[in-house]
Amino acid sequence: MNLTLPTGFTITSLIALSVAKMAAPEPGANTGSRLDVPTAVPVAKDQTLKEPTVQDKPRPVRTRPQKPNYFLIHSKPLPLETHPLPAFVPQNPLSLLRIAYIYLSQLVSRPSSHREVPITGIFSSETRSVHITDHASVRALWEMGFFGKGTMSRSEPSWLDREKARLKASKHGGGTAEENTRKRREERKLFKLERARAEAEQIEETLRKERAALESAKEEKDAEKATEISISHVFPWMQQQDGDAEFKEETKAVLAEDTKPQETAKNIVEVPVLPTGTTIHTTGIPNDTAIVKPDEDLPITNQEHLQLNLEESFFLSYALGSLQILDSNTRQPLSTPSLLTLFRQHSHFPTAQTSALRSDDPFLLNYVVYHHYRSLGWVVRPGVKFSCDFLLYNRGPVFSHAEFALLIIPEYAEGSVEAAQGKGKMGWWWLHCVNRVQSQVKKSLVIVYVKVPKELSSTEGGKIDIGKLLRGYEIREFVIRRWLANRSRD
Repeated sequence: MNLTLPTGFTITSLIALSVAKMAAPEPGANTGSRLDVPTAVPVAKDQTLKEPTVQDKPRPVRTRPQKPNYFLIHSKPLPLETHPLPAFVPQNPLSLLRIAYIYLSQLVSRPSSHREVPITGIFSSETRSVHITDHASVRALWEMGFFGKGTMSRSEPSWLDREKARLKASKHGGGTAEENTRKRREERKLFKLERARAEAEQIEETLRKERAALESAKEEKDAEKATEISISHVFPWMQQQDGDAEFKEETKAVLAEDTKPQETAKNIVEVPVLPTGTTIHTTGIPNDTAIVKPDEDLPITNQEHLQLNLEESFFLSYALGSLQILDSNTRQPLSTPSLLTLFRQHSHFPTAQTSALRSDDPFLLNYVVYHHYRSLGWVVRPGVKFSCDFLLYNRGPVFSHAEFALLIIPEYAEGSVEAAQGKGKMGWWWLHCVNRVQSQVKKSLVIVYVKVPKELSSTEGGKIDIGKLLRGYEIREFVIRRWLANRSRD
């Protein structure tokens, strides 16, 4: 079929013209906007709008409890009050007058850096620590430097808050985080017991089927033997050899074995059945015991106190002067020299006498290292959990994990008796074990060598000069990392 195109038209122009007609709007259409605006649909009188179903309604957003602002709570690194000068504003020359006024007033009447109410603690020779019982002092020591440990908590003394949360949750039918964790563990334990019981029943069912199959096979074999003519009746001198004797003995043992269901739980309570057919629901609690629910309205007495170790106590008392330590018997404050002697004695086990104190006492070595890193701005915490002496935190436990683990090794002078005896030397096995432990917990091991002086010359005019005593020790530190070939390739 031949098509004749008008003059001046081509196939391409015709295709373009048809596309334009298809895209053109109909007459009367609104072309003022390129967006398709939906029009309102009138609703009849007998029609009603459909209410949104539960699925159409938006789900409520779960709001988690807001975390405390740790940067504001732990804004002060030490339990001391600072009085900084105001900032100088270059655009306001009058700010210089304010700075000069505050500076001169502080020179005339110097403000105190300590709290108005002093922090008081009692030394306990049984626990070898200092106990802080005042709640305000406990919060001040923890929030300003992370000193001490709660006796009923892992680190921060939070037993009272956790107890209030537990009572509040039990009142509303809920539970605390610790109770939820305990409940989840119990459910997991019961699930494992139920799974073991199901596996035992499955094994018992399999053995029962095998036993039934063996019995049916034996019956068929006995029926076949009854119809056959025994050769021994024809030829008495020929006895049939029973080659399956051993197999029959094993089969008899299997058939005689009575498989019993395994007992998966030891705390199974038997439920008696009444003659009427009803069961009695019993519990595992004896009859003479009863569950007493605590009264939520009664005030809760705080049973927790703060414990300071020897190094923390001496640092707060000697270096900062913000802690007053009382004797447990006389309730009288102890002086700093008497505290030093007392702590040196209790750093040994059993408690050493005053005449047996030496320059390498454990308290002196530990305190020198503790004072050194505290003065550098680190938060020093005990490291017994990770097989080391101390842990170093950048700002504190609530901000990040400890970055370094410290191990203290005494270093004796050449020619001394301790150096000749090899005291303070450690083996390679010990070093690799400790380094492996720190590598597993993502911490860098720091070996701190403390050079021990030969003699302690700390008395001047009959008084102990603690500063001169501490200056006789020197510290050298080495950071050790585990070398791995795969991670250390060029």
